[in-house]
Amino acid sequence: MKWFEIGLVVLTFATGLVWLLDRLFFARRRAARAGLLDEEPAVVDYSRAFFPVLAAVLVLRSFVAEPYKIPSSSMMPNLLIGDFILVNKFSYGLRLPVTNRKFVPLGEPERGDVVVFKPPHDPDQNWIKRVVGLPGDRIAFHGDTLYINGEAVRYTPIGQYVGKGRGAEMDGATLLTEHLPGRDHRVLEWIDRAAPAGQGEWTVPEGHYFVMGDNRDNSEDSRFWTQTSFLPEENLRGKAFLIWLNCEGWFCTGSFDPGRIGTRIK
Repeated sequence: MKWFEIGLVVLTFATGLVWLLDRLFFARRRAARAGLLDEEPAVVDYSRAFFPVLAAVLVLRSFVAEPYKIPSSSMMPNLLIGDFILVNKFSYGLRLPVTNRKFVPLGEPERGDVVVFKPPHDPDQNWIKRVVGLPGDRIAFHGDTLYINGEAVRYTPIGQYVGKGRGAEMDGATLLTEHLPGRDHRVLEWIDRAAPAGQGEWTVPEGHYFVMGDNRDNSEDSRFWTQTSFLPEENLRGKAFLIWLNCEGWFCTGSFDPGRIGTRIK
């Protein structure tokens, strides 16, 4: 994804520069000579044709919405392997492509937001988790229960999860509604395990967030990061808001679930 972004920026600026230089200097010279051998070079023709398209794509995916594909089961049951999602790129401020540096602050993550980000220990990748801890929060995870500022989060059991396809590994896990302050969403847990992983307590520093996967026993999230347990604000990429496709394999030759198209992420 990083190399695609770099390539898109380079091609946009290169085609734009060729088109601009020709318009300012070389086109006038060709018009003055008006010779049969002074036809417009092919590189100028291609640059003029592709620059508007490349520029539009760059602006849209950098500042409006960017597509991602869910590669793992860490956000089950809400996001499945094979989901293609759209990420709002201006919810947390406008950021420059490639560098991800914010230049227009517009908002900050709220508790319960599903965010795409660059993990601090592997910044070349894009991950997706849910924000459970805001700056200044005291977060704890004991047993199968999340605690925020000393208060246990309430859970409502729904039943057993029925896993399908590449999510079959979670078949039989307990499906629950987690009542985060101001935001309800579903989670998966193996509540019969004697010693669940990811136990501990953390205090979120300023400018950072504590994130967790909805698949609580199968998510590499803030509980397990060794260098730092927190997501820096500058690593945010955007807020996930819509599933626009679900399929597997090249050209969707594998499984295909039209029922997930248009599902809002909450």
